[in-house]
Amino acid sequence: MTTRRRRPALPLQLDLAPSQAGPLRRLDASLHGRVREALRDAILAGRLPPGQRLPSSRGLAEDLGCARGTILLAIEQLVAEGYLTTRPGSGTRVAETLPDDLSVPRSPASRTAPSPATPVLSRRGAALASTCGEESDEPIPDAFALGRPARDAFPFETWARLLQAEWRAGPPAQIHPLGDPRLRRALAAYLSAGRGVACSEEAVIVTASIRQSLRLLAELLLEPGEAAYLEEPGFPGLGHALRSAGLRTVPVPCDAAGFSIARARNLEPGARLAVVTPAQGHPLGATMSLENRLALLAWAEARDGWIVEDDYDGEYRYAGRPLSPLHALDRAGRVLYVGSVSKVLMPALQMSYLVLPETLVAPVRRALTGGGGLASIIGQGALARFIAEGHFSAHLRRTRRLYGQRQAALVAAARDLLGDRMEVPPRDGGMHLVARPVAGTRFDDGRAVEACARAGLATTALSPHFSDRSLAEQGLLLGYASVPERAIVPAVRRMAEALRGMDDAGPR
Repeated sequence: MTTRRRRPALPLQLDLAPSQAGPLRRLDASLHGRVREALRDAILAGRLPPGQRLPSSRGLAEDLGCARGTILLAIEQLVAEGYLTTRPGSGTRVAETLPDDLSVPRSPASRTAPSPATPVLSRRGAALASTCGEESDEPIPDAFALGRPARDAFPFETWARLLQAEWRAGPPAQIHPLGDPRLRRALAAYLSAGRGVACSEEAVIVTASIRQSLRLLAELLLEPGEAAYLEEPGFPGLGHALRSAGLRTVPVPCDAAGFSIARARNLEPGARLAVVTPAQGHPLGATMSLENRLALLAWAEARDGWIVEDDYDGEYRYAGRPLSPLHALDRAGRVLYVGSVSKVLMPALQMSYLVLPETLVAPVRRALTGGGGLASIIGQGALARFIAEGHFSAHLRRTRRLYGQRQAALVAAARDLLGDRMEVPPRDGGMHLVARPVAGTRFDDGRAVEACARAGLATTALSPHFSDRSLAEQGLLLGYASVPERAIVPAVRRMAEALRGMDDAGPR
């Protein structure tokens, strides 16, 4: 007689009722989102302790009365966020170390535990810890956060179906350090047809982030101590990636025509690497002129140099078609093209890509094969199907229209509610706007960010994006892609009140 194994019982009841939070709170009305939030809340409250094994996805689906694909998508997001772990033969378990800073002890014994020692960081560690980035381990509201796509526009049911098909097929027989071949093939087809980046699947590498791609390239192409050009202002994380690879960074002030290699060479003639964002410079949105593009390509060929083109949100252009990348003009194989899937779809994917010139494919392949892969294999197969079946292109078209509408709504609301203290002009593309203080007014963007945070708004200061503080400009960066149109006016009104309260408090 065969005894049927009982699945592990879930030691709690999950509350899957939709949240009643206001429009400025992060909402997730989808069923898989409510499953994820309920499991996450149970983990943080200690009802699911570290190491606790979860029932099978099929068993959870039966217990909760929903589709197995819904459970799989919720579990995949929690794995990507660090709350759950999966290992062959061990099932899905609660992670031993959670990403959140738990201020409430989860057991009586933990109340008497000694306080951890304050770490003494190296100079490099202190610099990394002070990075002004666009990502945070702390949960923050989506209102005006940078780099957050629209969760309400993502086709979760389609994604769940594709993910379920991948899980049903089982894990790939071989782990490819360069990425799932199906995904590399799908990305090559999309980039060639949709972005004008002619490439083969062999030239496409799947990575975890743009910064990891940049560090890998810096270590492969340059010697420690060599110089690399960066745009000024720019995303601070790129500079940290280069310096962590041992390079000297040379910030090059940019104007309305974008990065100028002539200006860069006047500052440091010996550099052999330039990291640029030609489509729309971060954070001010300048587009590199054709003259500057051609001059940069000529410099790279003559200097035996390299250009890293960061096309972080080049797909989002609201006036005409998206601009062709610098890569499309490259005839000498000097442009290394990097892009992000996470910023287009959802941050939990933690997936970017790198397109290499033919001459670099073999060296990068050997480096990655010897050092291990850079991106998690989870979700790569589903993403390959998502792109190949046309869902990715359809999502881009849908969100391009949606983000254009949300930008217009933010500009109008800022004009009506913030016009006496901040100017928020529209932009031709991107996923954020720059709010600048009205001329003649005193403004401290660091204090403004703190005031907005107390009001539940995730704004970002402009001034830390300048490495030369004597050139730093004051302002706020307002991400609008993730903010539903109905929430924009209340959010801007709340911002106006927060800034007014900062004025009433006076200078510190």
